[in-house]
Amino acid sequence: MMAKKTINKDYFINEYSNYILEEGKKPNNVFQFCKNLKVEEGKFYDYFSSFETLEENIFIAFFENTVTLLSKSDDYINYDAKTKLLSFYFTFFEILTSNRSLVLHLLTADKNKLENLKKLSSLRKNFKKFIDGLNINTPKIPQEKIDELKENSISEIAWLQLLMTLKFWIEDTSPSFEKTDIFIEKSMHASFDLLDLTPLKNIFDFGKFLWKEKINTSI
Repeated sequence: MMAKKTINKDYFINEYSNYILEEGKKPNNVFQFCKNLKVEEGKFYDYFSSFETLEENIFIAFFENTVTLLSKSDDYINYDAKTKLLSFYFTFFEILTSNRSLVLHLLTADKNKLENLKKLSSLRKNFKKFIDGLNINTPKIPQEKIDELKENSISEIAWLQLLMTLKFWIEDTSPSFEKTDIFIEKSMHASFDLLDLTPLKNIFDFGKFLWKEKINTSI
């Protein structure tokens, strides 16, 4: 006797992802998608308002899986902010690599790059909250308004850095995406050197790496 399938958010995400990978396109509409699954259309709307919101949730799932894996490490809680962020990056991109075909489709399917970026809007909110939770130290500046501006913008700068890394990973053709690992490490060192106002060696090193790879910061 076959076990009864559990109809929930993860079920629809998995089935939609499989459809994308097998067909190379999204289903024509929600009705057809649910009919093929032998599920009432209304069940889909219990979790998502459209395929677009489902696609946003795919990236949220990658994010949540990353955070869950990190939380299982007894050492993670004692890491400093920089090490926590590095751990996040390496774990997150390992998960993305495991789902590379799906991620590439979702982020390149639409010729309008802004439409592709919309799929990351919910990820952006969650990632910025994650960054805020790291309590990254910023330089103390006498002027309160300038200091406040720095505090408010740190998560936005971190988000732009994640986008830049994502673009690099998409275009990376190196074995095991080893250049992406280098990119992550160098960019992280450079970013924290800027925050700490420490010597500029890592910043120059990262700049030379970017120049060599001719990175374009827009996805």
